[in-house]
Amino acid sequence: MQTIKCTGALRRFFPNLKDEAVRGSTVAEAIQQFESHYPGISDYLLDEQGALRKHVNIFVGGELIQDRVHLQDPLQDSSEILIFQALSGG
Repeated sequence: MQTIKCTGALRRFFPNLKDEAVRGSTVAEAIQQFESHYPGISDYLLDEQGALRKHVNIFVGGELIQDRVHLQDPLQDSSEILIFQALSGG
């Protein structure tokens, strides 16, 4: 089972957001399952084609994922998935 963790930026839209245990063999599958726990969160993470938005980074086991388009980076049973949403402004 993998664990998804998010930075605090997404809590503004999902106040009950917490670390979540999911199952999946790829990042895409894990995000689909995360979406079932927090409906609508994929809209903040993925664009209209299902690719990772430019202002979002995902790390698996401390490494930045390589496939930002199809999210097919493989996961291990105990992978920790960290989702970072960049903030902008001035």
